[in-house]
Amino acid sequence: MDEKIKTLQQWIDESSSIVFFGGAGVSTESGIPDFRSVDGLYNQKYAWPPEEILSRTFFDAMPEEFYRFYRDKMLCLDAQPNAAHKKLSELEAAGKLRSVVTQNIDGLHQKAGSKRVWELHGSVHRNYCMKCHKPYAVEDIKAGTGVPKCSCGGTVKPDVVLYEEGLDSATLEGAVSDIRAADLLIIGGTSLAVYPAAGLINYFRGNRLVLINKSPTPYDDRAGLAINLPIGQVLGQITVR
Repeated sequence: MDEKIKTLQQWIDESSSIVFFGGAGVSTESGIPDFRSVDGLYNQKYAWPPEEILSRTFFDAMPEEFYRFYRDKMLCLDAQPNAAHKKLSELEAAGKLRSVVTQNIDGLHQKAGSKRVWELHGSVHRNYCMKCHKPYAVEDIKAGTGVPKCSCGGTVKPDVVLYEEGLDSATLEGAVSDIRAADLLIIGGTSLAVYPAAGLINYFRGNRLVLINKSPTPYDDRAGLAINLPIGQVLGQITVR
């Protein structure tokens, strides 16, 4: 595995327009639960499966139950950036990293200092009234009970992409544009099983594709470099220069 880390270091040294595309595995090292891992939300017991609770149909029909689950399981506000978040921020500051494309909604990339982050599935840190669009802080949502209501009487909804909802077109276009322009694409902490996000790999035009995930992915055979280790453990060994 040391040879693979050396190769990754060399590729990063030789690149000037890196894009990192990350999934839930980037945040699990910060203590945020994954959906599909053995200890993830999908393997826990609730009255409804998480996939159903986190759907737009469920949100509209039973917002009280949605928010009970959402506050309990999705708002991990004490989580801190790990080695992967921090290294990506350093690479951006050094002018090596073009942007981060993430499926996560926790805001940890920005907390680590990253500036150009495409949040494909939105963020828990943005919440808006569905009626008048007034913004509300995530701390207000976390501290409240029941369904949060706006001063105008409207229901407040997190700016996260629920099942049955489409991705934000401007965010998707920005992510695609950066991936197309990348000379090195590093994909980490994702099984590449969630579409349309997983399909973004097909927009990469470069010849250096790196996949870093604890378990193999369906795309490992397409990668020039595949490393089956936790993303933080790998990027923590990289020197920014």
